[in-house]
Amino acid sequence: MQGEWDGESVGEDVWETCRELIPAGGVFAFLAEHRGVLFPGSMFADMYPSTNGRPSLPPQVLAVTVVLQSLHGLSDFEVVQELRCDLRWKAACGLGLHDTAFDPSLLTYFRRRLQRSSDPNRLFHKVREVIAATGVLKGKQRRALDSTVLDDAVATQDTVTQLIAAIRRVIREVPHAERTAATWCTAHDYTDPGKPKIAWNDEQARTRLIDALVTDALNLLGRLPEQELGEAAANAVGLLALVAGQDVEPADDSDGRDGRWRIARGTVRDRTVSTVDPEARHIHKNRTRHQEGFRAHVAFEPEAGVFTEVALTAGSGAGNHEAAVARDLLADEDAPVTALGDAAYGTGDLREHLQDLGHDLVLKPPPLKPAVPGGFTADEFTVDTEQGHVTCPAGHTARLGRPLANGARQAQFKKLCATCPLKDRCTRSKTGRVFSVHAQYDDSVAEFVSW
Repeated sequence: MQGEWDGESVGEDVWETCRELIPAGGVFAFLAEHRGVLFPGSMFADMYPSTNGRPSLPPQVLAVTVVLQSLHGLSDFEVVQELRCDLRWKAACGLGLHDTAFDPSLLTYFRRRLQRSSDPNRLFHKVREVIAATGVLKGKQRRALDSTVLDDAVATQDTVTQLIAAIRRVIREVPHAERTAATWCTAHDYTDPGKPKIAWNDEQARTRLIDALVTDALNLLGRLPEQELGEAAANAVGLLALVAGQDVEPADDSDGRDGRWRIARGTVRDRTVSTVDPEARHIHKNRTRHQEGFRAHVAFEPEAGVFTEVALTAGSGAGNHEAAVARDLLADEDAPVTALGDAAYGTGDLREHLQDLGHDLVLKPPPLKPAVPGGFTADEFTVDTEQGHVTCPAGHTARLGRPLANGARQAQFKKLCATCPLKDRCTRSKTGRVFSVHAQYDDSVAEFVSW
């Protein structure tokens, strides 16, 4: 049950006795004076629905602690040490002089309750109120954009493990599915969560197993009794349908209608990597760093180190790219700012959008990648959009075609490449080089010249 703040402290009230030692107008003084207004007990009532059990530590204390923790970037252990030894922290949280605070694990439990609540961002909104009230960002008009990968605490699962886990989940969650599985699912003993015992170094044995598991999944999905499904059951059925189709394709000599399957060549885009957490995704932060989880996006003021906006998205997908999320990160700025970012934010669409809003941009342009290692880059081609042609490093000129659906235009050098002595440094294509000019090419050149 939710603990109530009774106003009593362990030892002398730090805010009342040491107020002159705490700088006026700062975050600590503001929280000490307005803690009750910012974080009333009713704000957390939905997080503690039960009226039974031992009262919790008043959530107001934990809320102020988490706010200060986010502003100072401290670990849970470091935060508790500050609460025990720093008068500013004690005053802000309403603790007495001799209060020894609490175990760091309480912060984990509190954040978990927040995460599962109907408004998990409520403290962040309050942080913004504190920032606005204290004027921490007054006159600071720079916003750094960045993202990081939040690792998910689940194992990446292969196709066999996912199929078995998804079938077991349907059997467990869907009423009467166990009876259907007993009749139609014969590839594996689904009471056993482990992998089937086969010769895993035998390619034909693996192929037969995949074929049988997919057949079991399709039989189970197609023969479940018609009934109204609850949320857990419906999610289990949907996950099995996804897993049964994402990693497999018809066998070599199959047209897809005879029910023979094999593991697909390559990796499906936006692949579900775990049946434990279906929302987690495989993320390529760079060419050598591969992770599973989610992507966190932030905008912050680099001098004060204060986050002005945050977002959590899936790890893959065009809508979750840094440049796509950056629009929302800067959407609530009251005045133009200088946006700082790496090459992930250097897309033409984002540049155009932010410039239209009046923001100044210091965004690193994406690196130029030659089509052939050590060969020519796009900068070594001369583009003339007014005359409508492109000249290659060898001096050949090709006309720009009409705009494509995305606004880009292409210059076809194909025939000119046939006898060109520089072809090996320009393209690997047997038919010759095709040079694309972005729809916002002229805008980007004008911006570069203005720098």
